Amino acid sequence: MVQQVTKGIKISVGTTFEGTFYKNHKIHYAFGYRVSIENQSKNSVQLTSRFWNIKDALNHTEMIEGDGVIGKKPVLKPGEIHTYSSGCLLSSPFGAMKGYYNMVNFTSTEKFKVTIPSFKLSAPFALN
Repeated sequence: MVQQVTKGIKISVGTTFEGTFYKNHKIHYAFGYRVSIENQSKNSVQLTSRFWNIKDALNHTEMIEGDGVIGKKPVLKPGEIHTYSSGCLLSSPFGAMKGYYNMVNFTSTEKFKVTIPSFKLSAPFALN
C-alpha cells in the first residue's frame, strides 16, 4: 500500500491482480485498486474530479479524466474517510498508475489538487 498527504488529505492505495482474459485475439491483464481518501484537515472538502495516468510495461500510456470517482463527488468533513474500488486493464503484466484529485475547500472556496501517489501494478506470476 502506498500513501501520501497533500494539504491535509491522505490518499492510500492498495492493488490486486484480478486475472487475464483474451479479447480480440489479445491478452489483457486486469488489476483492481482500492483508494481511501481521508480528510485530516480542519475544513470540509469535496472531491470534484480525477485525473489518472496509466502506463504499462510496453510503454503504452493512457490518460483518463472525469467527474468524481465511480459516479460520486464525495464531501468529507474533518476526520471522515471515503473508500472506493475500481480497476484497469493493461496490455502487459506490469504497469503503474498515478494522478490527482481536484478538490474544493468549503471554508475558503479554494480549489486545489491532491496527489495520488504512483503505485505499481504487477501480476504475481510474472515476478521472479
